[in-house]
This record gives sequence, structure tokens and C-alpha cells, in this order.
Amino acid sequence: MSAGSSEIAALPLFPLQAVLFPGGLLRLKVFEARYLDLVSRCLRERQPFGVVCLRQGPEARQAATSAPVQFETIGVLADLREVDAEQSGILKVACLGGHRFEIGEPRRQADGLWLADATTLDDDDRVAPTPEFAPTVQALSRAIESLQTQGHRPFLEPYRLNDTGWVANRWCEILPIPLAAKQKLMELGEPQRRLRLVADFLRGRGVV
Repeated sequence: MSAGSSEIAALPLFPLQAVLFPGGLLRLKVFEARYLDLVSRCLRERQPFGVVCLRQGPEARQAATSAPVQFETIGVLADLREVDAEQSGILKVACLGGHRFEIGEPRRQADGLWLADATTLDDDDRVAPTPEFAPTVQALSRAIESLQTQGHRPFLEPYRLNDTGWVANRWCEILPIPLAAKQKLMELGEPQRRLRLVADFLRGRGVV
């Protein structure tokens, strides 16, 4: 275990057909009893839950089925920021991506909620993008402005355009790439390498 890691016993998991990145904004509509209870408990105890990307099976926010479920072993902690009762039995939830984590063997409770012991992974070092990435940073700034003019705010402020990991993560969230590719990018522990892969993709598409 590295100096910056910690152990989490029985971390509740929320499997999704999505990849949450550190610093990312995740909006959910929760209606299943087990996940309503989970949100209430996390609010009361001020504890996060773990978001893991599905390889196979239904999402946590879909109706329960007997279909087999497989999900990635590396995910991201989700810290609750907003919880609104849209109507009886339905919660609209906004979460902020926190630390990455790696899970051990997952286990399922009688109510269907998945739990796993987890170890948090080191956060990205906060380093400024080198000059070679200036076009990639500028393109993200333009993308943010364009999205805002359309009424979309997919990222939480403050915008950290001088942080290599933040820029890479925000690009990874909006790029039209497969979930498996997003997962691999999220798992990379080197923000410079992650941003370089993003920049190569953007150059290949003529964006920068």
C-alpha cells in the first residue's frame, strides 16, 4: 500500500454503464429501495459510495433482474453533493468523483446491494500542462464555452485548466470513445500520459 492509500471495509458499490473520473460530475436518478437506502445512509454518515463500470449485467439504477453482473475492479468514490426528492420514491442525486479505488472480491447482500473491501489509489500529482499540450487545453476551454451556450454544464467549477490531470479527465468524459477505453484512461496513474493519449486522439480527429 502506498503512503496516500487507505483501506475501506465493505464499500457499497453502484454499478453503471459509465466511467466516473476523479473530479467528475455524476447525476443519477435513484428509485430502487436498496439504493434509496444507500443514499440515505451515505448522507447521514457523510460517507461516499463506489461507482464501478459494468462489463456485463443491468445498471444499478435499472430494475433488479437475475442477469449475471460483472464489473471493473477499479472505480471512483462518489461524494454526494445534491440530493433532491423529485417525487415520492425517486431521488435526483449529484455526486463528485473522488479517489480512485481497487476492490477485492465483491459480495452481494440479500437485498442485491454489492459490497467490497477496497483500497484507495494515489491521486494524480497536480502539475501544469507542458507547452506541447496548450492546444489541447485551449480546445477544452472552447468546448466548455460551447456547451455553456447550449445550456449544458457538464463540469463542476472551478475549472482547473492549469492542472494536467483535470484537463485529461474532463476530455475523457466527453470524448466519443468506448467505455473500455475510458476505463483504461481512468486507471492510468500518470496524468501526463493520459493527457498525451487524449491529445493524440484529438489530433487524429483534427480537433487540435
